[in-house]
Amino acid sequence: MLQAAWRHFGGSLLASLAGLALAALYAWEETGSTAVALADLWIVSVLAVLEVSLSFDNAVVNAAVLKDMAPAWQKRFLTWGMAFAVFGTRVLFPLAIVGFAAGLGPVEAIRLSLRDPARYEAILTSAHLAIAGFGGAFLTMVGLGFFIDSDKDVHWLGWIERRLARAGSLKAVEIALLLVVLLGISRALPAHEANGFLVAGIAGLVAFIAVEALGTALEAVEQRRALAASVAGQVARGGLGAFLYLNLLDASFSLDGVIGAFALSNNMVIIAIGLSIGALFVRSLTLMMVRQGTLGEYVYLEHGAFWAIIALGLIMLGSALVEVPEAVTGLIGAALIAAALWWSVRQRRAGT
Repeated sequence: MLQAAWRHFGGSLLASLAGLALAALYAWEETGSTAVALADLWIVSVLAVLEVSLSFDNAVVNAAVLKDMAPAWQKRFLTWGMAFAVFGTRVLFPLAIVGFAAGLGPVEAIRLSLRDPARYEAILTSAHLAIAGFGGAFLTMVGLGFFIDSDKDVHWLGWIERRLARAGSLKAVEIALLLVVLLGISRALPAHEANGFLVAGIAGLVAFIAVEALGTALEAVEQRRALAASVAGQVARGGLGAFLYLNLLDASFSLDGVIGAFALSNNMVIIAIGLSIGALFVRSLTLMMVRQGTLGEYVYLEHGAFWAIIALGLIMLGSALVEVPEAVTGLIGAALIAAALWWSVRQRRAGT
């Protein structure tokens, strides 16, 4: 058992120890205080745990897509995708937001984050409305796309999932639902905020449609190649389209978490290390579920994860009006996944 755990999480554990050592060294070099270094180590640990707990549904959805990808693309997602998740979403993306909002270049944005973290935090937090609109719209579309499917015949919450599946015969119904939500929230916002929120939400919708379209086009190319090589069926959602989809999904999950991390620290380096450690363990958890066939054994687990995604997306959109604590968001997602897992176990026992 220990050997299996080490096989899945050993690399993440070693990288975490290196990250903690780096955080301690950074804090010591900056302040020369052992107390500050220990405090920063604690913050890094808490951020890592929060990232894992809030991203479990992300790991389940990643596993659902990853299991159908070609082995080569699975490796690329777990290597190149890791670099994107760590440096892109949790370091470069916040810097890009601050640079855009403050009219700063990349180097100036980095200097601001290191020399004036309070101002850096204020600028990044001020972009919350746009982040909520974009991320919330993208995640809500991901969740709705799973359930609004006329070919879907496995249902967990049958009373609503069957109705959503039947709605799949109506073209673009999920887009219409999202636009109604965006318009409703924007009308409740002050005039000077409504337009920015609406534009961000539509951008999230366009990003989802673009990634889906690219994935479909690339899958068609791959399937034609597979047919030509007489290996049809071996290539399913296994290329660049799925790779981009997963990385954008991971980024959307992490947007609010990056801002929420400022509740514990406004030091960009400490936040980046803590969230990156959590991201490593999420990737390891994803790989474990793929290798062990967890989604096949627990049939409703995927449903619970996608309901959690819809909940997170709607909470992000609603946060434009009402602030929702990260703990509440995490508890809702955990409760939905736990319920789906429990129901899956009952189903397995009933079937044996």
